[in-house]
Amino acid sequence: MSSKRERGGPVTDTSTVTSTFGQMLRQRRQAAGLSLRQLAARVGYDHSYLSQVERGQRPGSVDLARLCDRELGTGDQLTVTFERRDPEPAVLDRRPAQRLQGAWRPAGAADPLELAWQGLVAAAGVAEQAIALGDFRTVPPASLLPELVGELQALQARGGDEVEAVELSVLIAETLTGLGERRTARRWWWAAQTAAASSGDGALLALVCAREAISGLVERRPLPELLELADKAVAAARQTPSTATCVPQVAQALVLAELERTEETHQALQVLVGIGDDTVVTDARPTDWLPYQLHWAEGRVCAGLGYGVPGCILLERARELCPETWVGERAKLDLGLAECLAVAGEVAAGLATALRVLVELPDEWHDLWVYDAADRVLRVVQDKEPTLPGAAELRRLLSRSGRSVGGGSSDRQVRG
Repeated sequence: MSSKRERGGPVTDTSTVTSTFGQMLRQRRQAAGLSLRQLAARVGYDHSYLSQVERGQRPGSVDLARLCDRELGTGDQLTVTFERRDPEPAVLDRRPAQRLQGAWRPAGAADPLELAWQGLVAAAGVAEQAIALGDFRTVPPASLLPELVGELQALQARGGDEVEAVELSVLIAETLTGLGERRTARRWWWAAQTAAASSGDGALLALVCAREAISGLVERRPLPELLELADKAVAAARQTPSTATCVPQVAQALVLAELERTEETHQALQVLVGIGDDTVVTDARPTDWLPYQLHWAEGRVCAGLGYGVPGCILLERARELCPETWVGERAKLDLGLAECLAVAGEVAAGLATALRVLVELPDEWHDLWVYDAADRVLRVVQDKEPTLPGAAELRRLLSRSGRSVGGGSSDRQVRG
């Protein structure tokens, strides 16, 4: 096991420090008479994630430690204990690309436990990445980023599958986008697309181009550039038909809706509606597109076409299919529903929904994806009923994102 020196203390195994933090968290929680679910609800984390932290299976985060200190009345005990652990995740969070240039561990220093795990995975014939990242949607973006980078480092160190590396790069790029690191995200998109193209796997290239186009909408990249990406994804998917075809079609429909090409958007929406839940892949790999995401896309395209009521129906269906523990995903669905309500004429209800989501959503889940969805609600409100009292409050909340608010697409180059 690798080890790091604590502040002013002896060299200590990092797993011991992680375990110490988890043990202290459990002791303080039990002393306060709270269950895992109760504490999870108070701090805005999934209870299964807290359970893993207490058992030493997940490292936790400074944010989690501070929130738990506040809720449990433990001063800064948990925060100090957590900060005594290996500081490397914070470095990964700031400079993931630089960290990838180094090896996961020195040659010849392989962890016996990791080797045993690899042997077990091989013997069982299961996909390790699906196990390791199956719950990534329950982890806030700032905490998720170093975990994804760590997964990629480990994959590279053991000479893992190229497809898995590309998929991890996609997740890293999307997470960076959410954190507002646009320039760094672009580098990861470039790396993912280059690797996918060189692999000769058309379905993989289609996936990367499509996901980048969808992410580009949040980044406010020029729409013609995004349409080119979406068209490239559709073309690649047609050459190698697979269940991933859904994502390129989704990207194309979303970009066409933003370009306000009504007739083409109608046609693209019909394609999406014709896909159906049963033809969308299940959650077998981290980048698989799930049924709730398909309905989210359909609802958003409906909103762009002015079909508020159908959009509401589709977003409600998406909410039914999305697990409650996926806090960030459900926030985006609720904001999509708010937009559809406003488009349908229920402007006050849509505005109230958007305000509720932003106020109740824990700070660690506030990212660019959420702000973009809320900004779409504000645009409809300003177009239909700009004098509603809550509009100013929504603008204030959105100002936290450090981006132009309610500006529509005026900051984009050429609408087409």
